[in-house]
Amino acid sequence: MSALRPNWQALVALVATLYSLTALPFTASMSTSFSLTVAAILAAGAVLSMLRLPTGLDALVLMVTSFGAAALLIAGLAEATGTATAGYFAGLTAAWLLGWRLVTVLSGDGRSSSQFAGIVAITVPALFGIWVLILWECIVRGAGVPFVLLPPPSAIGVRIGNSMHILAADFRQTVLKAVLFGYVVGCLTGFLVAILADRFRFFAQGLLPIGNMVSALPMIGIAPVMVIWFGFDWQSKAAVVIVMTFFPMLVNTLAGLAAAGNMERDLMRTYGATHWQVLGKLRLQAAMPFIFNALKINSTLALIGAIVAEFFGTPVVGMGFRISTEVGRMNLDMVWAEIALAAVVGSLFYGALALLERTVTFWHPSYRK
Repeated sequence: MSALRPNWQALVALVATLYSLTALPFTASMSTSFSLTVAAILAAGAVLSMLRLPTGLDALVLMVTSFGAAALLIAGLAEATGTATAGYFAGLTAAWLLGWRLVTVLSGDGRSSSQFAGIVAITVPALFGIWVLILWECIVRGAGVPFVLLPPPSAIGVRIGNSMHILAADFRQTVLKAVLFGYVVGCLTGFLVAILADRFRFFAQGLLPIGNMVSALPMIGIAPVMVIWFGFDWQSKAAVVIVMTFFPMLVNTLAGLAAAGNMERDLMRTYGATHWQVLGKLRLQAAMPFIFNALKINSTLALIGAIVAEFFGTPVVGMGFRISTEVGRMNLDMVWAEIALAAVVGSLFYGALALLERTVTFWHPSYRK
């Protein structure tokens, strides 16, 4: 058996590393010897990745070389932002390709999944996210992108660290007040109305066309009206969230209640089950995937609705208020800090609902191995 196991990521990374040697040093603040050290690390990683190493050792080598080279490339920029040469970006490409190869190795390299599938399922997305930040940092700083167009992640991280009290106040105002209240009320009301509409069909036939019309209304048209009706505080933002989350829950719940098969319904009737017994023991169980689908959709709609509604009038606190005011002041790092906060909150909210869905609907065929 050959000792070599060539792969295209390592081959292209090696070519990119050799090309980087034509433009030394990589930046104005990097010495030639420092640049050669980075290139040597990348070349070693590419060559070792083409050897038939054990999977664990292969992953370790790729981890050290790809992230080690990336750390040196970021450190080499120092204060010389915007002075990166073509060799710098070639080295960055090589490091990224080795990171790609690392993810491929951890994912099984096309082979059957290992016993560490659970760990891999978490590690691979984490590595992908880290590399997005690395590329963002290196490209923005290396190419000298103006700060007002796109600040680097390091500047955003510093702003987050220095503005925790502001972010906490905005989080309380937008998420803990407007989003949570509007989300709970909107989803619960939509669910209860769907139960009634399923029981009284004329109610559904009259309500669904109205729901389609309201769901088509633009959010920027609803928000100012709600501000006039309910005032400038969080109540008007919660009202926007209620409007946005009510009809997705209504429509999805009605569709889910219709998902139970006729054979199962007939069987329940032969047992003498009442309408409410059939509803509770059969139809709501079958509707759970649809209900959770609405809950997950509404988790993002609620956050978006509350933030956009704050653009049209709010006290001097809130995520939407902060974004609109800081854009006017050209404090783009603070804007991106709020965007990062919204992204983290939305992801955690969605992830919690997904875990709850998996617990409640464990019987669904999509969860079978």
